[in-house]
Amino acid sequence: MIYNELGKSGLKVSRLGFGTMRLPTVDSNDNIDESEASKMLEYGIENGINLIDTAFPYHSKELDGDGNSERFVGKFLAENSLRDEIILSTKSPVWLMEKKSDFDYYLDLQLEKLQTDYIDIYMLHSLTVPDWENVKKLEVFDFLDDCLSSGKVRHIGFSSHIEVDYVIEIIDEYPKWEVALTQMNYLDEYYQSGVMGLNYLKETNIGSMIMEPLRGGRLVNNIPGEISDLWATAEVKRTPVEWALQYLWNRDDVDCVLSGMTSLEQVKENIKIADTMDEISENDQELIREVARTYRSFIGNRCTRCGYCMPCPHGVDIINCLTEYNIAHMLNDPKASAMQYFSLIGDDARADSCIDCRECLPFCTQMLNIPEELQKVHEYFGSDFDHF
Repeated sequence: MIYNELGKSGLKVSRLGFGTMRLPTVDSNDNIDESEASKMLEYGIENGINLIDTAFPYHSKELDGDGNSERFVGKFLAENSLRDEIILSTKSPVWLMEKKSDFDYYLDLQLEKLQTDYIDIYMLHSLTVPDWENVKKLEVFDFLDDCLSSGKVRHIGFSSHIEVDYVIEIIDEYPKWEVALTQMNYLDEYYQSGVMGLNYLKETNIGSMIMEPLRGGRLVNNIPGEISDLWATAEVKRTPVEWALQYLWNRDDVDCVLSGMTSLEQVKENIKIADTMDEISENDQELIREVARTYRSFIGNRCTRCGYCMPCPHGVDIINCLTEYNIAHMLNDPKASAMQYFSLIGDDARADSCIDCRECLPFCTQMLNIPEELQKVHEYFGSDFDHF
C-alpha cells in the first residue's frame, strides 16, 4: 500500500481509505450484513488500509437518521482490538444542531456508538451554506476548540458538496482545519468545489480526502458503448475502476481517496489498484477528458449553470435541481442522483416548489422553458427519498 501525508495533520494515510456508507446489507439499508462487512474490513486492514471513514447517518432507515455504520465499525474495531491501529474518521450531523449543547450531545453519542474515547478525524458533515451560517451562530468554533483540548478529537475537518467560493470562505474562517472531504472524479472537475477547491486545499496545506471517486459506481457500471469504444483506444489498457482511481492518484493535490465498497471482490480489486504506481500519459489524460465530454453529451437538458435565472423569487434552487437531473440522465442512474437531490437541496427549494410564475424565462441563456424542465425533475425524482 502507498501512503501519503494528510496535509498539516501529519497523519500518514493509505491512499485508499475505506468508506462505510455502502456496506453490504440484508433486505434494508439499516441492516448491515456484518459477517460479509467484517471480512471486507479484515482484508482491507490486513492489506494496508489504515483509514476508515463513517458518519452518523450512514446505514439508517432514512436519509439523515441515526445510522448503524458507526455501531458496526465500533463493534468491529473493539472485537478485533484494532482501534489504535486505525485512523478513524466520522462526522458531526450539523443539520440536526438546534442549540449549542447539541454539538456535545452528538459527539458523545458517536463516541459511544464507536466504542472509543477519541476520534482521529472529526468533520462537520456535508456543510451547506445555511448549515454553516447556523453552526456559526451556535458558536461551533468554541466547540471545535473544546474537542481538540479535551482529547476527544485529534484532528478537525469538514466535508461539503458546495461551490468553491463557499469552501474557501469556510477554510478562511477557522485556522485549525486540518482535513477537508470533497467530491471529485474525472467528471466533476468543475462541479461543486472541483479542481479549484483542491488547489486551495493544497495551498493551505489542508489534507485532501476525496469522496465519490466512482460517482457512486456510475463510472464503472453499465458503461455506454460510446465510452467503451473510447477506452479501447488508450495507450495503456485499464479497467473503468483503474481509470477512475488512477486519475485521482495521478494528482498531487489528492491525499486519500475514499471508496464505499460493497463486496470483498471490490475491496480486493481496489487494493490491487492502490498498490500500483501507474503514471497516466498526456495522451491518456486527453482521453479521460474526451470520455468526460462524451458523458456530458447525454444530459437531459442544455442548462449551463450560468445562474442568470437565480435567485428564484419563490426560493427554488433552479440550478442544482437541473444539475442533479442532468447528472442522473448523463449516468443513467436516478437512484444515486436522488440521494444528492434530496440531501443537498432543501424541501422548499426542490422542483415541486415551482409555481410556474415564469419570471425566470427571460433570463435563460439557453432559452429553456424552466418551469417545464422543473416539472420533469419533479416527475423524475418524486417528492420523497425512497431510493434505498
